[in-house]
Amino acid sequence: MIITILVFLAVLILLILTHEIGHFAAAKISKVKVEEFGLGLPPKIWGFKYGDTIYSINAIPFGGFTRLLGEEDPTAPGSLASKSIGARIFVLSAGSVLNILLPIILFTISFMIPHDVTVEKVLIKEVAAGSPAQSAGIEAGDRIVEINGHTVKNRGDLSYQIQLNLGNDTAMVIEKPDADQKVVSVKPRWVPPQGQGATGVLLTSSDTTTVVESMPFWQALPASVIHSWEILVLFKNEVTTWFVRSTTPLLAGPIAIAQLTGEVIKAGISPLLEFTALISINLGIFNLLPIPGLDGGRLIFVLIEWARRGKRISPQKEGMVHMIGFMAMIVLILVISYFDIARIIRGESLIP
Repeated sequence: MIITILVFLAVLILLILTHEIGHFAAAKISKVKVEEFGLGLPPKIWGFKYGDTIYSINAIPFGGFTRLLGEEDPTAPGSLASKSIGARIFVLSAGSVLNILLPIILFTISFMIPHDVTVEKVLIKEVAAGSPAQSAGIEAGDRIVEINGHTVKNRGDLSYQIQLNLGNDTAMVIEKPDADQKVVSVKPRWVPPQGQGATGVLLTSSDTTTVVESMPFWQALPASVIHSWEILVLFKNEVTTWFVRSTTPLLAGPIAIAQLTGEVIKAGISPLLEFTALISINLGIFNLLPIPGLDGGRLIFVLIEWARRGKRISPQKEGMVHMIGFMAMIVLILVISYFDIARIIRGESLIP
């Protein structure tokens, strides 16, 4: 339990610092005065002043902030609101951009660390009538060898590539029971019938083994860039399915993330780094959403000003909107945390 809490706090601090350092560095580059750089949310526990900036550690660990001079008021010299539209967009988006780029480093380290990989023959157990797999000529007993040029090491690899290519023609190399191989084209469905997957196959496996893999740096770095991009595509596909399938997104608060951290660390350092990378990407994207109180909400006001050719919404009105949005976010986090605690008491996990 103590290890889980410590690891969770380490992950949280890394993600918060990454985000706030992005804002801090962009503000300094843009000559915006940083009044306070805080880890955690008030009340303040400890702090010191260096130059024009107070550096503080605060009591509530679930957050951080970079308080800039004049975020809505352009009258003060060196204020954020006094800068050009381009400079404000740069400062407001820098935190999220760093959160989205951090996974490149984390995935690189993860790929370099020796880690266990399941290797198995992925076999087709059943093919649904009228499914994309049946239309492509895939039959029960076939083995999936490759998908879009990627070797299929296990069922997870196959599922990953299928989710990555929803709605797109996908090349599969299949091996028949007589060892004859052929290439087929399958288009995974956005909205499969009830009880079926995107391609309409039921999988099984054989000859399962575990091997230890690692990459040298010069292979891990480009692989991490590609993987980070693919995660963004998967995120886009997931959001799309919310609308085309009318499904409800799964919401997780800090308590659920702490629970997941405890389950992931049992698998080792490499899975923990990948888990941290996924949270970082989600945090970066979430903060860019056009919700008052978030970076995306502030960006909306900058874009409205640009669309109105420099005519600003009054600082009082903008500040009030962000305050209401921030309070609403706090309430939402408390509600989600309540359900997270209730789920933990029932002994349930977010991992299916």
